[in-house]
Amino acid sequence: MNEENYILFDQYLQEELSNSEKINFEKELTDNPELAAAFAAFKEANEQLEVKFGFETERNAFIDNLKAISKEQLPAPKAKVVQFKPWMYMAAASVALLFGIFVFNSNSNPSFDDYNQYENAYFTERGDAVANVKLAETAFNDKKYQEAIPLLEALLKDNKTAELQYYYGVALLETNKTKEAEAVFNELQSGNSIYKNKAIWSLALAKLKQKEYKACKEILLTIPADYENYDQVQKLLKDLD
Repeated sequence: MNEENYILFDQYLQEELSNSEKINFEKELTDNPELAAAFAAFKEANEQLEVKFGFETERNAFIDNLKAISKEQLPAPKAKVVQFKPWMYMAAASVALLFGIFVFNSNSNPSFDDYNQYENAYFTERGDAVANVKLAETAFNDKKYQEAIPLLEALLKDNKTAELQYYYGVALLETNKTKEAEAVFNELQSGNSIYKNKAIWSLALAKLKQKEYKACKEILLTIPADYENYDQVQKLLKDLD
């Protein structure tokens, strides 16, 4: 992630972008999962400073320390590049470094990336749709979720099965289309298919991704003990305590 991206992140959070720049940036976040993840980390780091440092003196001392570290971690910026603001040094030093140099211990919340492991898709092949089924299956299993979405949408138009819905919801969630994913999972959880409990688990993960920890825990508590991955449910509940 280059310096210009951090500058853009900061400008967006400080509401310094024009309307058109803001729209373009938000579209890029939707289309680029890697950029979206970096922005989420940057935003979280900003929020952590606001929460953890109640006095300006301590906060400034922390930023000065982070600046010194970031100079060792990053190449010197080119003359034409806008000078980093304190917030940018924080993100550029990386989230791992940020939390590693906190001068006190705090309880860390679990991460979505710790739990978003999915079983491979093996869709049932039907008639003329065999080729499209294989394309969707391969795209999903290769974690090319952006490619998988239109393929799954086409298959769902002809055959709306719980299986296809579930994997479609996962692909939406992985590409930060969280609200659309939740709508899919809510429909599945209201049914009686074998994907019902998987959908409830995925709804919990959607809340985890949005850092809605209380809502995540409430959903987890509705998952029955006979769910095939109940050990993961218990682990996440423990991590949320």
